[in-house]
Amino acid sequence: MQRRSFEMWARLEGQVPPEVERVRAELQPAEPAALVDDFLPPELRVPSHDQLDGRMMPWAQPIVLDGEMVACTGCGAYRDWLVLSTRDQIWLRCRAGHQQPEPRLNTAWYNRHAGPADATHATFEDCLRHLGH
Repeated sequence: MQRRSFEMWARLEGQVPPEVERVRAELQPAEPAALVDDFLPPELRVPSHDQLDGRMMPWAQPIVLDGEMVACTGCGAYRDWLVLSTRDQIWLRCRAGHQQPEPRLNTAWYNRHAGPADATHATFEDCLRHLGH
């Protein structure tokens, strides 16, 4: 019985059902797809992180690190910060314009908390104006 089964499979091995041959004959070769530039146009592209000098975001609430509220060393303000990320460092800027490095924060913290960029600016002052500082 097993030998007959193997012989039958051997006879069927190279055969193709007639329906398959009919469908193959009906198929027309497809036209090659047109090549399309799938990159965004230049005016819609966002610069990559290595093309920027830094990024900044507003941070209205107080920042608490290691159980201590961060305060400005110049004026004592403790809320309404601009958080600046540049060259793998985080800086805090108060509304009065005092800036101080914050070594307890890092770029990973910034990336977790920053939303998508809504604009890019040619100068630091343009960015400050855009963020209302």
